[in-house]
Amino acid sequence: MKLLKISLPDWWKPLTKTTLLGLLLMSLSLGLSGAWWNFKFNFGNQEPARESRLPGGNAITDGRALLRYALPIDNQPVRKIQASLEDISQQMRGKRWSPITSDITKAAVVLTSSDQKLLADIPDARKPQGEALIAQIQAEIAKIREAVEAKDKERVLIERGILLDQVGELEQLMVEEFPFEVPPEYSNLPQLKGRATVEMTTEEGSLRMVVDGYNAPVTAGNFVDLVQRGFYDGLTFNRAEDNYILQAGDPPGKATGFIDPETGEYRGIPIEIMLKGDSEPVYEFTLEEIGRYREQPVLPFSAFGTLAMARPAEDPNGGSSQFFFFLFQPELTPAGINFMDGRYSVFGYVVENKELLRQLKRGDVIESMRVIDGIENLVEPQA
Repeated sequence: MKLLKISLPDWWKPLTKTTLLGLLLMSLSLGLSGAWWNFKFNFGNQEPARESRLPGGNAITDGRALLRYALPIDNQPVRKIQASLEDISQQMRGKRWSPITSDITKAAVVLTSSDQKLLADIPDARKPQGEALIAQIQAEIAKIREAVEAKDKERVLIERGILLDQVGELEQLMVEEFPFEVPPEYSNLPQLKGRATVEMTTEEGSLRMVVDGYNAPVTAGNFVDLVQRGFYDGLTFNRAEDNYILQAGDPPGKATGFIDPETGEYRGIPIEIMLKGDSEPVYEFTLEEIGRYREQPVLPFSAFGTLAMARPAEDPNGGSSQFFFFLFQPELTPAGINFMDGRYSVFGYVVENKELLRQLKRGDVIESMRVIDGIENLVEPQA
């Protein structure tokens, strides 16, 4: 099975990423429409492509942040707290201590003034956990204030990470039940009704990824089921391209995916994309095919280590066992232009040791994969 390949013309290949970025910035600074960039990188036929557009401004490139925003909740106070804390990283790049202090103050004010609103969306049985988390967040805010006053950049980032983990736990408590019914035609496929954490061990080291069943239950369920079966253990990475993708999951033999031992049939997985504002994912069609290519997926290709399902280029519903990590490069995938969203199913992000992806190459072995959290969310196929 082959993932979509980007073929560049001979004149393009000598250009560096810096040159490409310069050309893009020049076109923007001259006020051009951007149509020059609106091509598939397949110059044989110059076919125009419809690109997905990320939100204006700085794209979110942190997988953990994307997962927090992807939770199916609608509690405005907790989102305000999260947004203020997320912004600290951006301000820290320029060591803008005054805006950082302002971000912390905003988060503290919302936490104090809206504590009952925060608890209102947490089921009664979990409210004691919510109250404890709010107290922990308040204590942690005091610590990050001290770090900012000392202008200790490293400590600020550490405390920010702790705070965001706590906020993420608070948000998770607000998810009361699975938010929609998966179409009955997919009941014969495993489904993940929530999230799971998977650890992948290779010759070069280990990493962890969070698989998101809230927004891609069929794709995530298929993956977690295969991990549980030990399907990936011993397989190699069958494709590795710098600054693009790292792909695995191709089994030995003629089959390009998982053959169910009970039925002897190839298990095909439909494309599955949740769009912002929708109550359930789009199935079976790319966003381009249904004319929604300008809308935003909840799980975008905007983070290094994005986890997605590989498929034959001509068949959106031909995915099975092969998956890939997207090696996001902001110079080649700038905010506002993304040639991957809407064409492949994203179902998670690497959250620990993502730098390992830079070391892995074609032929490296996946020694093991295991589910370390969330296996209770896996729903077995129904006959």
